[in-house]
Amino acid sequence: MVRLRASLATRAEAIEHAIDRLLAPVKGGEARLIDAMRYATLGGGKRLRGYLVAEVASMFGVDGAAAYRVAASVEMLHAYSLVHDDLPAMDDDDLRRGQPSTHRKFDEATAILAGDALQTMSFGILADPATHSDAGVRIELVTALAAASGAAGMVGGQMIDMEGEGRSLSLEEVARLHALKTGCLIRYSAEAGAILGQARADVRERIAAYGRDLGAAFQVADDVLDATASAEELGKTAGKDEAAGKSTYVALLGVEGAAREARRLAEQAKAHLDIFGSEADRLRDLVNYVVERRN
Repeated sequence: MVRLRASLATRAEAIEHAIDRLLAPVKGGEARLIDAMRYATLGGGKRLRGYLVAEVASMFGVDGAAAYRVAASVEMLHAYSLVHDDLPAMDDDDLRRGQPSTHRKFDEATAILAGDALQTMSFGILADPATHSDAGVRIELVTALAAASGAAGMVGGQMIDMEGEGRSLSLEEVARLHALKTGCLIRYSAEAGAILGQARADVRERIAAYGRDLGAAFQVADDVLDATASAEELGKTAGKDEAAGKSTYVALLGVEGAAREARRLAEQAKAHLDIFGSEADRLRDLVNYVVERRN
């Protein structure tokens, strides 16, 4: 785990630099918007999704600069989702990564526009020839991100989540909700590295399956954390799901049952990596980190 933490820190720093370069401060009427975008994306977070892009890409010999552009893109898309998720009309949260949410630091209108701009910028980065010389690769990245983040993915999951407040969902319904809301973007992040590396279809399928099960394990572990960790540990408001009357893995399985399910999914995720041998050790370590973390 020590090696993984060092790897996470190194890649997080590189992703931070990439975002800083791509989203440089400006002067003029749009300066406040750029400031809000930078506030939402820089200076915190695990960079799990960006790490997945870069780590998988490295397994296929992808140039680091290209990998970190895609990593920055997915982190911007993720940041947009958090900015909008925290809004009063959505989850209404004043705290994110231990700091005031973007709409609290600026205002609601600015937060909405910052999220909008981060979303569009994430696709612009993927479409830019600087990301990859092969237009086919760039189109695949754009298409895959659109699928993972739209109505059949992250945004659709958010809608299901909001409609589920105050009523009981089955375990199957909760699993589907989170597969869309959280899992699709994590799966994309792993798969994007394989797309960049122009991996064979069967190999890409293994990577995508790993990302899918990692995303599921991440969300189950997140539910356990929401129920057991403090706001200081989480860097955001604790116990929000229970207070909102949401159906969660913990509500359905109990804390111990949910923890067991996270471990089961973790082993399932690691099994998809058997064909890669030791070169996938960091990805295996990442699965363990996801289910053992405290924030």
